[in-house]
Formats: sequence, C-alpha cells, structure tokens
Amino acid sequence: MVYPRYNTGSCRSSRTTLSEAVTPVDAPVDAPMDTVVDAPTDINIDTPNDITTDAAIVMSIATPPAITSVDSKHNKAKKQWENAITGVDQRFSSVHEFREALRRYSIAHGFAYKYKKNDSHRVTVKCKTEGCPWRIHASRLSTTQLICIKKMNPTHTCEGEVATTGYQATRSWVASIIKEKLKESPNYKPKDIANDIRREYGIQLNYSQAWRGKEIAREQLQGSYKEAYSQLPFFCEKIMETNPGSFATFTTKEDSSFHRLFVAFHASLSGFQQGCRPLIFLDSTPLNSKYQGTLLAATAADGNDGVFPIAFSVVDVECDHNWRWFLGQLKTAIATSRSITFVADMQKGLKQSIAEIFENAYHGYCLRYLAEKLKRDLKGQFSHEVMRLMVADFYSAAYAPKLEGFQRCAESLKSISLEAYKWLVESEPEHWANAFFGGARYNHMTSNFGEMFYSWVSEANDLPITQMVDVLRGKMMELIYTRRMESSQWLTRLTPLMEEKLQKETIKAHTLEVLFSPGSTFEVRGDSVDIVDIDHWDCTCKGWQISGLPCSHAIAVFECIGRNPYDYCSRYFTTESYRLTYSESIHPVPSIDRFLLKDSSNAALTVTPPPTRRPPGRPKNKQTGFQEVVKRQLQCSRCKGIGHNKTTCKMSS
Repeated sequence: MVYPRYNTGSCRSSRTTLSEAVTPVDAPVDAPMDTVVDAPTDINIDTPNDITTDAAIVMSIATPPAITSVDSKHNKAKKQWENAITGVDQRFSSVHEFREALRRYSIAHGFAYKYKKNDSHRVTVKCKTEGCPWRIHASRLSTTQLICIKKMNPTHTCEGEVATTGYQATRSWVASIIKEKLKESPNYKPKDIANDIRREYGIQLNYSQAWRGKEIAREQLQGSYKEAYSQLPFFCEKIMETNPGSFATFTTKEDSSFHRLFVAFHASLSGFQQGCRPLIFLDSTPLNSKYQGTLLAATAADGNDGVFPIAFSVVDVECDHNWRWFLGQLKTAIATSRSITFVADMQKGLKQSIAEIFENAYHGYCLRYLAEKLKRDLKGQFSHEVMRLMVADFYSAAYAPKLEGFQRCAESLKSISLEAYKWLVESEPEHWANAFFGGARYNHMTSNFGEMFYSWVSEANDLPITQMVDVLRGKMMELIYTRRMESSQWLTRLTPLMEEKLQKETIKAHTLEVLFSPGSTFEVRGDSVDIVDIDHWDCTCKGWQISGLPCSHAIAVFECIGRNPYDYCSRYFTTESYRLTYSESIHPVPSIDRFLLKDSSNAALTVTPPPTRRPPGRPKNKQTGFQEVVKRQLQCSRCKGIGHNKTTCKMSS
C-alpha cells in the first residue's frame, strides 16, 4: 500500500517515569533522557490515550536464560552500528545526528548511558553503571553548526557488556526501525513489532512502547493529524479550483476547533442530475482516526443498480444538528426540482429535517433499522426462532406490493403476537411498506445501499482528514473512469442488469392470456386477473410502478398489440442514461505544501482538531447489512416456557 502525501510532523507519546534525568529545560524534544519504563507482559491495549513529548525511553531488557552473549543477541545491531561512534574528532551535522549515532552505538555494544549535559550545542554522556569510566563529550565547532567529539574514554569496567540493565531507545528510534515495514504492511501489530525488535536487537519493548513507536512511524508516513485540520482551508479551495462546480466547505466552532466538512464533486452532482433516479440513500459510518468523527454519506443508484456517491460530510459527532446541516448543503449542491425519495433511518432527526428542507420529498424508512428496533422493543419476550419468524413477516409485509398482501403478512404476525401486530400498525407503514408508500424506491428498502462506498471509507478512515478525503476522491475518480470504459462496450438498449430483469419478465409473459378491449386498458389472466393500463404505465399487480420496468402482464399486452417493451422502461435504466451518469470526470487535487498554505487567501483561518479523541481499546467496526443475530432465550423443553429450563420447571412431570 502506498500512503498518500502531506508528510508532516510526528505524534508524541508519554507515560514515562523519570529517573536521574539530567536534561536542561531548553533541550530539544528528541533529546534522550535516562528514563526507565516497566515492561509488563500482560498489557492488552491498542490505543493509549496519554500523549505528550517525544522524550526518550530506556527500554527495559529481558534476559532469557537461553541468551548468553551480546553477540548472539545483537548480531544485526553490531554489524550495522558498532562503528557509529569512532572517537575524538568525529563530526556530525547536528546534535540530533550525534544522539542517534550514540544510541545506535550503545545498542550495538550493549550498554546503557545517561546524560550529564544535553542541550543544543553540547552533549556529555557517561556510562550508567556507577564507577565505570566510559565517557564521551561533544560540542559545536565555533562558527559552524557541526558537532564534534572533543573527549572520549572508550573503556568499560562494568562487569562486561552482558551485565547491562537497559538500553537507550526512543520512540523515534523504534519508528525509524519499523517505518519501511509499516509502509509495506499497514496492519503491522504492536505485538509483532515488539517481538521483531527483541529478536533482531535484543531490546524488550512492552506493548504501549511498541504502539507509540508505530504511531510516530505512521504519522511520518501519512502526515500529522493535527496539521491536516489546519490545511482544510487551502484543501477546500483547491478542490473547487481543480473541479469547477464542486462544493467543499467547512465550519468551525467558537474556539476554532473543527466542526464539520461537506464535499460534493461536480462530476457526482452532474451524474446524479443527468442519469440517476431521484433516489438518495442516507447513512453514516464512524471514523477511526485519532480524533474520531463520523462520515455522513448521500449515495444514489445508477442505471445498473451500482452505488453512485453524490456527497459526503465529516462531522465531529453524529447528531440531529449535523444531519440537518448536511441536508441543507446537499440541497444547495444538487439544485434539482425533481421530487426526491430518501431512504434513511427514522431516527437522528432525519424525519423532521427531510420534510422541512426538501419540499415534496418522500422518506422511506430503512428496513434494517426498523427490524432492529422491532427486536429491541420486543426483547426478552420471545425465543430466537419466534423472533426470526416475526422479522420475516415484517419484511414480507414491507415488500408486499398490494394492500391484501400486506394484510396477510400483518395477520400472520398477529397470530404470533398481538403486541408485535400493534407495533407494526403504529410504526407508520406509509413510510416503509410498498402497499402504502407514495414515493418511488424501486424496491431499494435499506439505507446501507452504498456498501462499496463504506468499504472505501474503512480503508481510509484512520488517515488524517485531508488524506482521507483525497483517498475517497481517488476512489471515485477511478470508479467513474472504469464504469465509463465498461459501458462504452455495451450494445444493449438497457443496462445489463435491467436487460436481464426484463428478459425474465418476458419469459413469464408467454404463459399469460390477454383479453382485448377498446382503449388502453387490458385484462390479463394467469394465476390471477390483473388490469394493465399502458397509457398510464400501470398494472394492478403494482410491479411496473414499483420497479420501473414493465411487468409480465404489461409485456404480454405489448406482444399482442405489437408494441416494444423497451419504450415503456424507465429512462434511468437505459445505457444512454448510464453513460451520462459517468460522462464527467473528477480531477486530481494538488498536494498541500506548507509554503502554499501560508500563501493561501484562507491562511488567516485557523482550524484546530476537535476535542474528541480516540478512546483506549480496539476500535469497533460498524456492522454492514442486516444482521439476523438475536440472543437465544432460555426455553424449557418440558412446558416450552421462557426464562427457565426443565430442571427448575414447576410443571409436574
């Protein structure tokens, strides 16, 4: 995996215990200190949340009985670094370079040291073992920035090199060791980092030390999370400059901390307006970045039922106000007079916001969220099997195209539970049941339609905010190009998926009988009797109206009167409309350099990270798709009652 650009800064970690540290106040932050950190073996955390300066850590070293010599432990380190320090008159370009060389030298030769003097122009170090004469002093050469070793006693008298108790190794050093491997394997685990460093260098890291080193390496590769927020003004400016007609805007709170960001590329807006059905899916997914947040997304369905991203927003927290702001920005961006159908959760204030912001819009409740609400509201009253049957009846009621079908499913649910039937009636079926819904959902019943888009987010959601947006831009750019090239080879009038659906209905039509009548209305007989009105594109089976494609009854009529079924398909399913959807391109956005940021007209705007921070522990991945998992209830095998087993059953045997 190649990480995106914007390489800046490094993160800072802490939880150190200072011991005999002799470091002046004005010493650089990467100056190592004589710091001792315990190395517990049972740490099981992923994200320590106490982050401070990049002070050095003396990593406690474990000396297993099997390890008997420094050479056997540190062959790799000795080979690479044993000559990092050569003696008096050796010169270095900076104090930092000297400290790094000293650190590598001590690791290669297996001893610990501490600082007696340590500032920007002089460094004095001695062996940590009391009485050992090893000592080194380096200072700046006059009129230059070079650091030169002035004095050095290379002799150790401290019971040989094997008797050391620790090594000087900073988190920055750990980062420098693992950075290349982390670039190749982004999922490099702290546990594996600790094991590899112990095996290759003989240094024992605890879990949190390895994690902090990984965080520094990741920021060196990806860029600074904090600086990414300060780059937002310039980044939004460049999006609109390179992609004219796009929307990229953000807001901050009174303390200048990040609040929310909205992005909609011109190619997406144009594609939705020209070729997509007036159907928008609203959903959200949590972000796993350092400062958390949530991504709100609006996606559409193209003519081949593929997900088509319209716009997205990064907000500090998912709430009613942020959803309302997102919908307001979305209305401005799409600027359409069409009546739009939204498929979204009924919670989070969306019900009120959609009705107020989009006039003449329809709100179809997401069945997945409704099914979860049904299970929560009736939790503990039914067994797993009974709950599964009730959810199945609920879905059947939702998909039933006609009133009598809905009523049959409702009666089936009523036979299981009167309370479940009451829940069904009171859950506003006009917002989710095909038999009552006034808008056009084309049988798309759940808001998590854009699972491909959310998988992109899961790949990039731990990146700094500007990089995450740029990764999504790149994915969308590739998607548009790929689908444009694919559709250029299509020879059918409809898209492949819709062509297949129409052919299936055509096969069914061959078994139907059509009774002719004057005008545009026809009676069609098969398993049932249905009335087809070809002038109004209507059939009493409701299949034509719901799907946008002629049903088998309508196709039977067309074959009898010599009409072409393709002339009665929704224009959104044609290859022509599909190509219009992907006719515009998303263009690259230039990299953000610090000097460009300073020259930007928005340089006066200050954006700081939101106050939210990633909590400790392994992040929880959002479940996608409808989950049928319901906790099994304890059920008695004797009386079939809930809440006990046959051992405690009061019914006599």
